[in-house]
Amino acid sequence: MVRVQAGQDWDELVRYTVMHAFSGLEALSGIPGSTGATPVQNVGAYGSDVSQTIATVRTYDRGTDSIKSFTNFELTFGYRDSLLKRSTVNGSPRYVVLAVEFQLGLGRMSKPVRYAELARALGVEVGARAYANDVRREVLRLRAGKGMVLDAPDPDTWSTGSFFTNPIVPSAVADRLPQDAPRYPSGEEGRVKLSAAWLIEHAGFAKGFGLADDDGRAAAGGRASLSTKHTLALTNRGGAAASDLLAVARLVRDGVERTFGIRLEPEPLLINCSL
Repeated sequence: MVRVQAGQDWDELVRYTVMHAFSGLEALSGIPGSTGATPVQNVGAYGSDVSQTIATVRTYDRGTDSIKSFTNFELTFGYRDSLLKRSTVNGSPRYVVLAVEFQLGLGRMSKPVRYAELARALGVEVGARAYANDVRREVLRLRAGKGMVLDAPDPDTWSTGSFFTNPIVPSAVADRLPQDAPRYPSGEEGRVKLSAAWLIEHAGFAKGFGLADDDGRAAAGGRASLSTKHTLALTNRGGAAASDLLAVARLVRDGVERTFGIRLEPEPLLINCSL
């Protein structure tokens, strides 16, 4: 059991656990932010999310002016969702996270690698294990290649990460897509998780959309655009306002809906603004 204060830098924690032979967090390397934020959104990447290892979360309940602890079950985690997120209104949380307790495995081997891209990078089969240190190294490399690790001189990394969540749709909706459209188990009967990045690209929005004229569809004067490395990241190219980012996001969201009939939802919380 590893108990962590909410203000602890997340990637420093992941590095610490890997170096001390605690397994379970290695695939979540390179994610920016604090540990206390991770259960709110059920942060995840590369086939792993924090709900798989969180035991309890200690909070301050602003509604009752008291300390309240939640078990994993009580947090009712979902895909990028939790009770903590659902009780947050316009960015103002009812429950302020104070500490998070993780239950981690002992040993230098990772959890089973569930993400195909990561498994290929490691040279193992999906579902196999690898050394946790190798998993961390490859995740950091993959994230950097997509502009998902902060590099101050690189505008492709000036983002909140993935701007849209991968949509979970009825199987009948997924069946209407081309055969090469990625499909993943959703954990919900009769529903399938799709790739938002694939939908964006195949709706006609290439990497870097918003930087050039793009046949008159560019928005925000190039101040905001999709990353030139990964279509799921919406980036501030320098001097962008929230309205610039939202203008590009609306074009992408509406274009995907026109093309595929699937409406993308934002992953970041939008405070005092909306798509």
